[in-house]
Amino acid sequence: MVSIKDISIRCGVSVATVSKALNNHNDISEATKKHILKVAREMGYFPNSFARALKTNRTYNIGVLFVDEAQSGLTHEYFANVLDSFKVEAESHGYDITFINKHMGLNKMSYYEHSKYRGVDGVVIACIDFSDPDVLELINGDLPVVTIDHVFDNRTAIISDNVKGMRDLITYIYQMGHRKIAYIHGADSSVTQNRVGSFYKTLSELGVDIPDKYVKSGIYHDAETTYKLTKELLSIKDRPTCIVFPDDFSCIGGINAIKDYGLSIPDDISVAGYDGVLLSQVLDPKITTLKQDTKALGKNAALKLIELIENPKASIIERIVIEGKLIQGESVRNLN
Repeated sequence: MVSIKDISIRCGVSVATVSKALNNHNDISEATKKHILKVAREMGYFPNSFARALKTNRTYNIGVLFVDEAQSGLTHEYFANVLDSFKVEAESHGYDITFINKHMGLNKMSYYEHSKYRGVDGVVIACIDFSDPDVLELINGDLPVVTIDHVFDNRTAIISDNVKGMRDLITYIYQMGHRKIAYIHGADSSVTQNRVGSFYKTLSELGVDIPDKYVKSGIYHDAETTYKLTKELLSIKDRPTCIVFPDDFSCIGGINAIKDYGLSIPDDISVAGYDGVLLSQVLDPKITTLKQDTKALGKNAALKLIELIENPKASIIERIVIEGKLIQGESVRNLN
């Protein structure tokens, strides 16, 4: 393994000068610094993580807490894309990623205990039951935390603009001539509350009254549940002309139910999803959906968490809202 002393011998400078260059000190010339860094790279030098941790009081390791209700893990394309963006940004700043859970071998521990055990500098939390006592313990603990798609008064949050997103989606469906619009939403959460509230508010402002039987409570990323709920909507005598689903993946369950019912999309009934994942645009017909900006969500979460870690005194609690974009697709029929 290459040491600082090896680099100093190659460069013909002192060990102290090499150390200053590697730590970006300003009391050596820029030319010397660049030369030392170039030689260090050529020699394959990497700082010892334990030594770096002792010096900086940081491990350069960030925890990721991600547990979705459907237990889909990183097959959940929306959150997989968010976390990939988070990972890329964190790694560009020299940080590694560790997934946080409640198990260490056969031993059980809380999320907070696991975070402490792994020595992470901070934690990003996404796609989880935020009312879970173990999550609240972590939220109220002493580690820097950033949440994605959920807001706490004492923590920085990066959130999609679900109110505007749903408004844009419903307005488009309305403009396509639909008035009988059903909505299968996900399980109760701040995201769901904002989307459901925006659904009703938008239609109310457009002068459309939606009967209670048109709104069903489902589960995010669960095509099986959506299949059953879609069958219920299709069995209504005065059935809707368009069904909005919790997300694009769940929409597949609805599409299958519609096909099993002998109906065609969009000729007989229209559908719309949410998230704008790749899958939605390879189906036939392409799904009308609201694409969330997963790259911006992940990048901002990483930047804000690193800011909290590296400069805590100058950091403030923020709520950063990221807008999405309507994808018109081909699954909503024009009834005008």
